[in-house]
Amino acid sequence: MTFIAENTGPIRKELLVDGYEVVIGIEIHCQLNTDSKIFSSSPTDFGHEANTQANIVDLGLPGVLPVLNEGLIERALKFGLGVNAELGLYNTFDRKNYFYPDLPKGYQITQMANPIVGKGYIDVVVNEGSKNEYSKRMGITRGHLEEDAGKSVHDAVEGMTGVDLNRAGTPLIEIVSEPDMRSASEAVAYIKAIHQLVTWIGISDAIMAEGSFRCDCNVSVRKPGDELGTRTELKNLNSFRNIERAINSEIERQIDVIEDGGKIIQATLLYDPETDKTRAMRTKEDANDYRYFPDPDLLPVQISQETVDAVRAAMPELPVERRARFEAELGLSEYDARIITGSRELADYFEAVLAIIGTEHAKTAANWMMGELMGALNKDEKTINDTPIGTEQLAGLIKRINDNTLSGKLAKQVFAAMYEGEGSTGADAADKIIEAKGLKQETDTGAIKAMVEEVIAKNAAMVEEYKGGKEKAFNGLVGQVMKASRGKANPQQVNEILKELLG
Repeated sequence: MTFIAENTGPIRKELLVDGYEVVIGIEIHCQLNTDSKIFSSSPTDFGHEANTQANIVDLGLPGVLPVLNEGLIERALKFGLGVNAELGLYNTFDRKNYFYPDLPKGYQITQMANPIVGKGYIDVVVNEGSKNEYSKRMGITRGHLEEDAGKSVHDAVEGMTGVDLNRAGTPLIEIVSEPDMRSASEAVAYIKAIHQLVTWIGISDAIMAEGSFRCDCNVSVRKPGDELGTRTELKNLNSFRNIERAINSEIERQIDVIEDGGKIIQATLLYDPETDKTRAMRTKEDANDYRYFPDPDLLPVQISQETVDAVRAAMPELPVERRARFEAELGLSEYDARIITGSRELADYFEAVLAIIGTEHAKTAANWMMGELMGALNKDEKTINDTPIGTEQLAGLIKRINDNTLSGKLAKQVFAAMYEGEGSTGADAADKIIEAKGLKQETDTGAIKAMVEEVIAKNAAMVEEYKGGKEKAFNGLVGQVMKASRGKANPQQVNEILKELLG
């Protein structure tokens, strides 16, 4: 796909590499989550035995006719609405002709002349969470429907290549960006934003490891103000980390070639993460090499405004909209709101907890989710979908923090036990663990005062240090009281009583 526009905004000088401006455009191939393929009834499940899920339509045998899967229209329209795009209500399909072992028909059915999604944009955050964080609007050229090809499977041991056609005919939307990215970080931020969107609106599982979300990165360099340089295309990048590394490696290679007096050759490249180098796979074709022409077996598709309106009405609240609501209505910081809306499932979990404990405790819920819960899940390489702690359980824990049954330290012990499956699966999980382990916080003023008096009596030197102006000595005394109470004394009461007794 040829990029047709260019970002003409000001150049961020800190993004220049050895005096060169980097220009990047991205093509994302996103499989759509229909049960059957784009033009046939073959299933689209992943992981089955090779060549067991391709029928005569997928293989293009003589006499068969493709029939468009209607579910793709709704999913593509959702994406178009999600990226503020012009919608192509008149759709046609074309044949893209090329010969490769995993393309059984010798052509791919795609949309060239009349794509379903036209120009749009998506706002991204670059270098998220760092001091160099900034926002940028990335243009989208188009999004078009097409069928996926099969997969070549290389066996390094046997020195042979097999072809698995299970994937042939799986529905895709190819999302083509404008060449608006000026660094690998911007490219990754854009890809992550698209990844979040397609999973949020429920049109794809976008599992990169399974190939349902794949990225091709077009990279070129130029001196600021010059025409666009010759681009190369990085293919088959399957992780955000490898995307960033591959782009940076290719930028370095292109600059070295130009500085040595050479010329960049338009080509398709592969990236080797072991050597951190790119290598040519084949010279890159232009559009005329594919000999596009209208597919004679498929009629045009005219989408009604009523269909668009129905899809629009069924659209979920988008990440940027929910993020803004969390900030405005719940008082979350921009950072907290962004983390909580990292996925739709995470945001839904958060709101389910608030429905139990009340929106006034939004910050407490966010802290526990971003801290203990996500920390534990990340350690176990799990997502919120796999959490062993349900919304009722977390809500019950937060309630016991709010009513002073638990201190923060004790609550962490209860959380750890809950995460390991102790207590119950319901709202009383925290209560059962508190009772079983004797973790209730001590809030009796008399009992705490007695412990404080004992600590003061036993630590005369530390008391004198505090009275002499050493604030750290006070913290030491607090620690002694908490130790004496086995961590159960209310920290706030300990501080207040200790200050009172020390004058």
